[in-house]
Amino acid sequence: MPDPSPVDAHTREHLVLEAFLPYRLSVLANRISSAIARDYQSRFGLRVPEWRVMAVLGRFGADTARGLCHRTAMDKVTVRRATTSLLSKQYLNRKTDPDDRRRTIFELTPGGRRIHDKIVPLARTREAELLSDLSPAERSQLDQILEKLMVSSA
Repeated sequence: MPDPSPVDAHTREHLVLEAFLPYRLSVLANRISSAIARDYQSRFGLRVPEWRVMAVLGRFGADTARGLCHRTAMDKVTVRRATTSLLSKQYLNRKTDPDDRRRTIFELTPGGRRIHDKIVPLARTREAELLSDLSPAERSQLDQILEKLMVSSA
């Protein structure tokens, strides 16, 4: 039986991928992360997920794997790989949560904290370079737009 509502090839709607907001945001994020990752990898032997875990722990203190997933927006496999790598590099400590022995809590070691504190100024410099082509008004507008999109996508 033929399709009851055939679509004429000339009237079919196409997705213009390069103009599709989720695609554009993804490409931009990947480009920025890749450029920064080269710095972290060459200087500190860290991949982006490892740095994200360290950044969260550096800002918020000890946390569980589940908390790290939530704060980094990374899946549990990526967080597990990152924490395993950071544990092997002795940048993290792991302990059992005294309130729930099924959970593990991660925290930066003193060595992990030193690496974190070296990376933060580099990350801020990269961010400043990225934003340098925007006026203060554009930066403010970008921040407001991103915040609205973050809230609406939650």
